Amino acid sequence: MLFTSLTIAGVAALVVTLALLVAIPSRFIRGRLQFSVWLLLSFVALQVAVSQSVGDVNLLAGLARLLFVLAIISLVVAVVANPWREDRPSDRFPAIVQDVAIIGVFLVVSTVLMKEQLLTTSAVGAVVVGFALQDTLGNLFSGLAIQIEKPFRVGHWVAVGDREGQVQEITWRATKLRTKDGRFLIVPNGVISKEAILNYSEPIIPTRLMVEVGVSYASPPNEVKAVIREALGNAALVLSTPPPAILLQDFAASAIVYRILFWIADYSLDEQAYDQVRSHLWYAFRRHNIEIPYPIQIEYSREEQPLRSDAAIADAATRLGAIALFATVSPDRRQELARDAPEHLFCAGERIVRQGDAGSSMFIVLSGAARVSIEPDDREVATIAPGGFFGEMSMLTGDPRTATVRAVGDVRALEISAERFRALAIEQPDLGDHISRAVTSRRAELDQARAASTSSSSAVVAPRTLLSRIQKFLRLP
Repeated sequence: MLFTSLTIAGVAALVVTLALLVAIPSRFIRGRLQFSVWLLLSFVALQVAVSQSVGDVNLLAGLARLLFVLAIISLVVAVVANPWREDRPSDRFPAIVQDVAIIGVFLVVSTVLMKEQLLTTSAVGAVVVGFALQDTLGNLFSGLAIQIEKPFRVGHWVAVGDREGQVQEITWRATKLRTKDGRFLIVPNGVISKEAILNYSEPIIPTRLMVEVGVSYASPPNEVKAVIREALGNAALVLSTPPPAILLQDFAASAIVYRILFWIADYSLDEQAYDQVRSHLWYAFRRHNIEIPYPIQIEYSREEQPLRSDAAIADAATRLGAIALFATVSPDRRQELARDAPEHLFCAGERIVRQGDAGSSMFIVLSGAARVSIEPDDREVATIAPGGFFGEMSMLTGDPRTATVRAVGDVRALEISAERFRALAIEQPDLGDHISRAVTSRRAELDQARAASTSSSSAVVAPRTLLSRIQKFLRLP
């Protein structure tokens, strides 16, 4: 009766499996159900052989029960552990994990509950086979660990040691990677388990890339960074969020090296992104007359350009003529002064002079803007535009700096020292009177702003006239 009931159960299971094979749309589940169908068909055939007393009845009956158990376990795992409407295994229970679960449950049920001697008597043989297949079993368990820990998934771009590619499939023995040249790279799971794994697709999809470029020492860093940002904005593959980072990396032998860090959405397009960024950098540098130097090891001839062109000197002389301090100086002397005075370039935010420091020069802003502030609260009192000036009291009297001045953006400024101005004053004896009148109102405004920013007032010391102080400091006759 038991035998007949088992046969009926097997036929019923076969019918149910065939019905599920038709009803479930997932090709992955249907593939596993086909395995159960073949097991159940084999089970029914063995049961028929047992009923006809063909061969060793006990052996055939035991084998039939094992096939039935394996078929039912495989059927349940396939239906329960996988999504019915997707042609892929469950993310939580990958195929290799399902296979291990089926084998584990099958061994437990067969040896512990059913006490099948067919399996227990083969235990010694299984140990021998296990030693013979150490590498294969190592790959198997490594593959199982990969599926459980999930350092990467199908579709991720990964680097395993010096191997790189997109994960296409993870099997019992190996992981299949598709390289960027379209070839398949099969890496044994045992090798992967021993290597460092770099996942380009997690924890975030965007991938950061790096490009380094050398630029001539003649180009100011802030100007170069602005042009690099312009070039990155024209590269279609470069993401605006997260924003790129531009770092001055090194003062190299023949160039200033800038490191550009930018993000792309798809790592498979990294070579195209490199091409876009480098191409747009070349064109942007060309438009803005920024030179990418040849390597210093290559000897080449070039025409050296003067640090300051005649046009720049003429512009500085014109700006000097617009300042009241130099209004009475002849054009030739202003041209000479503009040529001899050093021109400085200050970085955005850089301090040009600091309140309280000793000083003996003044500055004329040629380009950019400068922010004037009063300590101790850093209160802004003025912004000096191109053509403006500051520091004249230190140049004329040697007084400490009365305010802090910082660059707003990159600033080009001409510095005129007390010694150069002394030479002018000696040539023009009336220059001192003119200057003392020109700076009196300016000094009064700055002193008023400074007094308003402090709560305490100091005793006023009666000074000598401004003219006498100028004559004494500049050692004028």
